Amino acid sequence: MKRHSKSASVRRLAGTQAVVRALRILHAFSDARPEWSLADLSRELGLSKPTAFRLLLALEHEGLVVRQDVGIYRLGPAAIEIGARAQRANSFASAARPELEALTRATGETSSVEVLAGDETLILDEVQGGHLIGTSPSVGTRWPAHATSTGKVLLAAATERDRELVRRMVRRAGGRLKGMTPDTIRSASRLTAELAQVSKVGYSTAIGELEAGYVALGAAVRRHDGVVVAAISLGGPSTRFTNARLPGLIKAVRESATRISQRLGWSSLPIFSPSRRSAS
Repeated sequence: MKRHSKSASVRRLAGTQAVVRALRILHAFSDARPEWSLADLSRELGLSKPTAFRLLLALEHEGLVVRQDVGIYRLGPAAIEIGARAQRANSFASAARPELEALTRATGETSSVEVLAGDETLILDEVQGGHLIGTSPSVGTRWPAHATSTGKVLLAAATERDRELVRRMVRRAGGRLKGMTPDTIRSASRLTAELAQVSKVGYSTAIGELEAGYVALGAAVRRHDGVVVAAISLGGPSTRFTNARLPGLIKAVRESATRISQRLGWSSLPIFSPSRRSAS
């Protein structure tokens, strides 16, 4: 009888609005906030308690959330399964994993693979460095693309196909990009110049732009046809990312990105053509 009641609730929630609200509930669960009470969740999302409860009931029925004895909700086994399945289905994330592990072993620093999600970067996978001072696990975290090394790599590739991309970003931001620190690039002109430099040298840096004292280096991951589909980064505190050490770290990041790209079928070598022999 209890199960029949849940199924009836699910049927009553049919419709686009219910789907959107349910997705908003799922997105509310994060590394920083893995648990919610009904009261807090309804207040955070601007939903009435009865509406939030019905949505949570439907999500619980499907295993996407679980309710603890004290009325606290967490993501459920079905949500974990879907997330794991999505990660396995992401070919460049799986191709990157061995290289990230090798890069972190070689440098001792945290590495990650990320993609562009609108004006933000999304961390698909991350390998933590062995230092006490570093970064906390952040798979699934999003950051403003203009403030990150991976974001600059991905934006540089995107602007080669869409010259108006940066201008639209700035317009959406209200005329100035979000400043994470005093060193964050905020103007369209500065970001455009920075992306041109990234395209020229083949890597990017974000020195104190996302967080004061934090340095990250980025390089592009390409699929078989040469299109940039992701970027990898290596990051840590400026006390370890010194001027003397940067050239070696940049080389390591670029080489790792090249090997991941090769796993995806890309070749950095030009195709031999007898008619162009003299051009070499």
